[in-house]
Amino acid sequence: MKKITIYDTTLRDGSQGEGISFSLDDKLKILRCLDEFKIDYVEGGWPGSNPKDVAFFNAARGEKLQHARLAAFGSTRRPGTRPQEDANLKALIAVETPVVTIFGKSWKLHVTEVFRTTLEENLNMIESSVAYLRSHGREAIYDAEHFFDGYKSDPDYALATLDAAVRGGADCLVLCDTNGGTLTTEIEEIVAKVLERFRDIPIGIHTHNDGGLAVANSLAAVSRGATHVQGTVNGLGERCGNADLIPIIPNLILKMGCALSIDRDTLRSLTHVARYVSAVANHNFPESHPYVGRMAFAHKGGVHVNSVMKVTQTYEHLDPELVGNSRRILISELSGKSNIKYLAEEQEIDLENNQEAIQRALNEIKQHENQGFVYEGAEASSTLIILKALGKLPELFDLVNYRAVVDHRVSGGTLSEATVKICVKGEEHLAAGEGNGPVDALDAALRNAIKRFFPEVETVRLSDYKVRVIDADEGTHAKVRVMIESSDAESGEAWGTVGASENIIEASWLALRDAIVYGILRKRQRATA
Repeated sequence: MKKITIYDTTLRDGSQGEGISFSLDDKLKILRCLDEFKIDYVEGGWPGSNPKDVAFFNAARGEKLQHARLAAFGSTRRPGTRPQEDANLKALIAVETPVVTIFGKSWKLHVTEVFRTTLEENLNMIESSVAYLRSHGREAIYDAEHFFDGYKSDPDYALATLDAAVRGGADCLVLCDTNGGTLTTEIEEIVAKVLERFRDIPIGIHTHNDGGLAVANSLAAVSRGATHVQGTVNGLGERCGNADLIPIIPNLILKMGCALSIDRDTLRSLTHVARYVSAVANHNFPESHPYVGRMAFAHKGGVHVNSVMKVTQTYEHLDPELVGNSRRILISELSGKSNIKYLAEEQEIDLENNQEAIQRALNEIKQHENQGFVYEGAEASSTLIILKALGKLPELFDLVNYRAVVDHRVSGGTLSEATVKICVKGEEHLAAGEGNGPVDALDAALRNAIKRFFPEVETVRLSDYKVRVIDADEGTHAKVRVMIESSDAESGEAWGTVGASENIIEASWLALRDAIVYGILRKRQRATA
């Protein structure tokens, strides 16, 4: 099995992505997470570029890393200077990391037009800079910037820059597709040529995603002999991002049979790592993310669900538990009876092979979706429909009426009030509530009305509220859809409900009612289990 080392640059290259800004505390949290996940190298930043990165490296000295080797990043010396006089190189040594990664120019265009120096001086800059790092006892990784563009322009000179890094004592040569536009076939061909010439030193790959090929290009380089892969968690990075380590790692382990420090047990933390870094970065996590997104193993079409329930491999390329994810069966107008059966099993509902009840539930869901409801992510509302179709939905309370008002005051601010009248066992009960808005007030009023009959409601929390206009062309007469996410403060269980109407308060009430009823039933179910 080929041993591959993984080099993460989320804290440096990833932070260059638009909208990404890590605090010092953020960077330390991510460092600890990546170390626990057994990433081989973590690039912490460029100490010569900003005070925050210097502060990070100073703080990181106190971290007891169990696996990861911390790397500082910078450039070769400037033209016409000596390494020991170069401020950038001195800053790299000063932070005392065991590994230093420096980049140099491989493309003649950059040497002559950006650096404005000679081709020979560029080779000297690379060699002397690497040698300086090695003389201070650092592991020196050389990133050959724009290597593939440089190779396509002048292969002899691009290879000469690698020769210079080797003469300086580089421990690894990393080929960078900095502009991210190289095709996979070109990556394979060029990496193979480099491996023919450099057999005694590890070759790495660093790709960007401007052509949508960063993951594929990284894997192609490994297939041709590269043994060091650089990338970021979730593909964060400048422009279209860097190679995404989240799909790269399981592909290397599970599909290509490579040996990584990350074993199969550790791989089960992959989903956690992806979501944790996204949360710390305050970045919108893509639920369609391969391997780790909620959609990655979600099945919606009835034919798909029927097949997966019989043989999971029919529509899943691997067991989601291998990467810490889970299978989801979605309920929608595209659902079949298998979707209903699967949800019922998850909710511990005995359908008793009642085909008529299954069909009734399916018909109601499809009818509601035609009216603007969406049951994806609203499994709680779907569950109540199944119970109703079976005749097993308890009549906890009936709504008599509700009223919600918003009082705007000249002195400033608004106050929302609501009243709810319900009927429990033939008796009517009225309660009021106040809130930040009409839905919040309605929620408070409903709880006040039922809590003496159903004390279980005390631990049910409304945690998220979303509104979407369904037919925007209708203007103020448009139908709206409300999705509510609720949770139980004791168990931590979360569930979603849905409502739809031309009236936003009515849509909210429908979703709110389902959320409260489902929460009470789940509490009772756990209490008797």
